[in-house]
Amino acid sequence: MSMDINRLKTVLVDAIENVQRTEYVHRNVQIETNMPYIFVGVRRCGKSFLLYQRMFELVSTGHKWDEFLYINFEDERLIGFNSSDFNSLLEAHYSLNQKPPILFLEEIQKIDGWEKFARRMADEKRIVYITGSNAKMLSQEMASTLGGRYLVKLVYTYSFEEFLRANQMNPDNKHLFSTSGKGQIIKLLEDYFYYGGFPELTHITLKRSYLNSIYDKIYLGDIIVRYGVTNHKALEVLMKKLAETVRHPISFSRLTNIVKSVGISVGTSTVIQYLQYAEESQLIFSVENYASTLVQRTTTPKYYFVDNGLLNLFLINSEAALLENLVAIALIKKYGRDQAVYYYEKNIEVDFYIPSASLAIQVCFSLKDPITYDREVNALYKLSNHLHCDKLMIITYDEEGLIREKGFELELVPIWRWLLD
Repeated sequence: MSMDINRLKTVLVDAIENVQRTEYVHRNVQIETNMPYIFVGVRRCGKSFLLYQRMFELVSTGHKWDEFLYINFEDERLIGFNSSDFNSLLEAHYSLNQKPPILFLEEIQKIDGWEKFARRMADEKRIVYITGSNAKMLSQEMASTLGGRYLVKLVYTYSFEEFLRANQMNPDNKHLFSTSGKGQIIKLLEDYFYYGGFPELTHITLKRSYLNSIYDKIYLGDIIVRYGVTNHKALEVLMKKLAETVRHPISFSRLTNIVKSVGISVGTSTVIQYLQYAEESQLIFSVENYASTLVQRTTTPKYYFVDNGLLNLFLINSEAALLENLVAIALIKKYGRDQAVYYYEKNIEVDFYIPSASLAIQVCFSLKDPITYDREVNALYKLSNHLHCDKLMIITYDEEGLIREKGFELELVPIWRWLLD
């Protein structure tokens, strides 16, 4: 039985009115004109706000609000909606406005068979913006189904610059170099460092409770329910142990043994599968060892969480892990995930190496201890004897300077300044 047209009209009109009332922080995301897009990211990372931003941009160029067909498939009024109702959705729009719609479709992966509708809209040269929380939307199978008609954009939680602007602070040069401005930035950094960049968190007092609710939705809805996970305890322990190993390479067999050590029966193949589910739900991402062979690179990665707030739910006295996690997030935002950002471990250990930028980075909360100083600095010097490095850098929490030794120049940068660079 098809969805009632009048109900769909009500949903469409209510949705657009809600967008018009919404305030959002402008994000520096480049969108190609007249191209259909799929925006993918972890739950609550700001995909909705990005759609709202795009609507306001189109209105500023002369489009009218009633040209937009905007719908969120998490709306409870759409329970029972299936792939055969997509055409009813178009009929509902045309009964309100005769112009062909510009489509904004949120959490579309909830509707089985959505791919065929999306492909038909692209074939008809419609402009479509789709959001989803499931990285299966990026799979080869999905790319084949959509026939390469959509551009895919990964969406992350706020960058530090966006976080500052959401807190009514414009991080221009005046703030970066003035005493008062630097003080304001460092004060806000503490919030961002421990609680991350989820957009709605800016105006929420009980931040940890909010983060727990997001994690529960990812853990229960996006992983356990979606993939039919039955060994809940194994998954729970795996996520906790994964958080505790941030900063350190870890093999699949080692993770399996850690889970088994608490009395849970689980196989390596299941652990690998659960890790894949967590990555597909955009909860975690991995960085491979540049020094390994191509075959070995995928077997002992370093894992990071997609937002510091989610990682911090698992940790106590976690400053070193949070600092490195924050750097990892910023690097994949800038350079991408696919064979762009690595760590290096072969006789020496360097936290990050970016081949395309000839950049090597160590992450260290503080270099005040002489033993720590020698270890971190010497690792970068040794790496530059093995690989071409145009720039060597150590990112700290609040220390900065320039180190010149052994014919090398090494930049010491506080995390707040590096994030805003």
